[in-house]
Amino acid sequence: MDIILREDIENLGFRDELVTVKPGYARNFLIPQGKAVAATTSNRKVWEENMRQRSHKEAKIKETAEKTAKALESAEIKVGAKVGEAGKKIFGSVNNIQLADSINKAGHEVDKKNIKILGSQIKEIGTYQAEIRLHKDVSVTIDFEVVAE
Repeated sequence: MDIILREDIENLGFRDELVTVKPGYARNFLIPQGKAVAATTSNRKVWEENMRQRSHKEAKIKETAEKTAKALESAEIKVGAKVGEAGKKIFGSVNNIQLADSINKAGHEVDKKNIKILGSQIKEIGTYQAEIRLHKDVSVTIDFEVVAE
């Protein structure tokens, strides 16, 4: 069944994208939740017109995302965490929210939902990597450091 997504859905597609899914998934979850609409003839015509009008705006958004990606690659991101007496292990773990806050404090606007920390959970002080999706065509891998507060 063809549907038009109304919002980004991980492992499925991005907003305003035409995708094919199983009919039960569309009828029982995506459409009732308002995350998608059925790709009927009339909905496709409206979608095509919207995509035509949006193409110029989309190019500017992508250009801005690419500039942000270049800036993030060279940025030094440090995430503070409380450490134990030994000075190496941290209490809890570092997550997307803390990383997003550190990036935003560094002057770059990033949504926590678009951050994926690479590897396993962060439970020690050190340098780690994260992948940030800034646009559906632009993603960047950054290095960040977890330091003691």
